Amino acid sequence: MKRLKNSIGIWGLGPNATRFMPGGYHPEAKEQSTVEWTTRAVDGLGPLLDGLEYHYPGELNEENLEQVRACLGHVDIYCLALGLFSNPRYSLGSFINPDKEIRSETVRIACQGVDLAAKIGAKFIIWPGGEGYNYPFQVNPVNSWNWFIEGIAGVVEHAASKGVTVLLEHKNSEPAMRILMRDIGMTMFVIKKVNECGVDVSRLKINMDWQHLIMNGEPLAEYAALLCAEGLLGHHHGNSGWGSFDDDNMVGALCFMETLALCKELQLRNYGANGERIGFDLFPYTEDQVAALRRSILQWEFIWEIAERIDTERLRSAQAKSDAVAAYTEVFNALGLDEGFERRILEKRQAELK
Repeated sequence: MKRLKNSIGIWGLGPNATRFMPGGYHPEAKEQSTVEWTTRAVDGLGPLLDGLEYHYPGELNEENLEQVRACLGHVDIYCLALGLFSNPRYSLGSFINPDKEIRSETVRIACQGVDLAAKIGAKFIIWPGGEGYNYPFQVNPVNSWNWFIEGIAGVVEHAASKGVTVLLEHKNSEPAMRILMRDIGMTMFVIKKVNECGVDVSRLKINMDWQHLIMNGEPLAEYAALLCAEGLLGHHHGNSGWGSFDDDNMVGALCFMETLALCKELQLRNYGANGERIGFDLFPYTEDQVAALRRSILQWEFIWEIAERIDTERLRSAQAKSDAVAAYTEVFNALGLDEGFERRILEKRQAELK
């Protein structure tokens, strides 16, 4: 296969704040500009890095675009993501805010982000982390959903007119405790409802953030295969974690086998043939940020190569019979558990019996 290019969320080089560490584990980054974060990424990752992703309008906007571009070198800007969720003005949501003026303002800002994405040839991510509620009885769910669909439809319609791909990214909670678009099924539901509004959804795709799926117990490989089959898989945010929170740990540090299975499915589906990439959404709380980003790229490339070594014909033959033993024989053969390893183990055991 042609090499699958990558992109990294620039927010991984920010202060990495949490509610227990509001100043961030990397407070020095709080004093740095987006240009400085970009320079650190480009210089620190060198030829390993293909692209960067930024939130709009906070990290990248019309005012600092040319400054950021000046330090990109060989790297491009692959995605812009709507970033209103961190602004207290939108604490009750942006697309679903009870204030109609704020809802209109949200669509206007998102469309401005789409315009900037069109200018630089980037995709536009909508992660509606603040579009939800914290308590039962807090909102009228029908109103919230209607406002949400209406707002997304307005942005997607504008993006279609500009030739910009919009990527929807789900998550079950945080910052809203109960996010409306909380799983893959609801994300597909949103696409269906936007289509029913008469909007062109040919450029409306899904961004799979792996830890968001893992938190839900959603299978990476299965859902990637299904989304590819439906023509809906547009991007990935690679990471890993324990499964109970949005850890955004280094790729392959946890959920290794799930990541390997995902790799194989992407290869079988020829993901990347139309320019799709593997993005990384990482939050190196206490680690050296550039080092953590570098390890994720290298570990992803390593897992990708292992997946390529899995014999496709034998794997599909095993899957045709739902033969887990035969399937894992091929998987572990690619990892090094081959006939030679098996023979050495047997020889050692036989020697112990003498």
